[in-house]
Formats: sequence, C-alpha cells, structure tokens
Amino acid sequence: MVGTVADWVGAGCLVAGALLSLAAGIGVLRFPATLDRMHAATKPQVLGVLLLLLGVALRLRAPADLGMLALVGIFQLATAPVAAQMIGRAAYRTGRVDPDLLDADELADR
Repeated sequence: MVGTVADWVGAGCLVAGALLSLAAGIGVLRFPATLDRMHAATKPQVLGVLLLLLGVALRLRAPADLGMLALVGIFQLATAPVAAQMIGRAAYRTGRVDPDLLDADELADR
C-alpha cells in the first residue's frame, strides 16, 4: 500500500517537474530581455529538476540511487545561482541590459 502511494506521488512529481522544465525552456525562448531569460533559465528549471529527482527517488527507493540523486540535487542547487549571477553580470557589463528595466542599479558607480 505504501509503495503504491509513493509511486503515485512520484509520478505526480515527475509530471510537475517536467511541466516546470518545459515552462523554463519556453520562457528562455519567448522572453525578450536578457534578465527575463536568465530568470526563466534558473528558477523554474531548478525547481523542475528537483521535482524530477524527487519523483525518481520515490519510484526507485534504493539507497545507492538515493545518494546519487541527492548529490545531483545539491550540485544543481549550488551551481544554478552562481551561473545566473555570472550571466547577469556578463550581460550588464556588455551593455545587453536595458537600464530602464532595473529598479536599482548597484553597479552603476563601478
């Protein structure tokens, strides 16, 4: 009984993660500005990957698999914010960011 419930919850997580990853991909293609694309490439994509990993973990339930999935999730959480920061900074420095879209510009004096 518990295995069946875990399988259904895992399937729901897989579907939700796939939809969030799809939304992130569509957002990268459709959003007009660099900062909007950067947001779409990091926020829903990371949550989608974590939901996919949770769904796979609920379906597999083997200790070796759970350890590997946890490492993948930790690596994703560690690298996505850094990548977004570097993309945003590079876009700002190359002049690809519209200053009118910024609420506050902390880098203007540098």
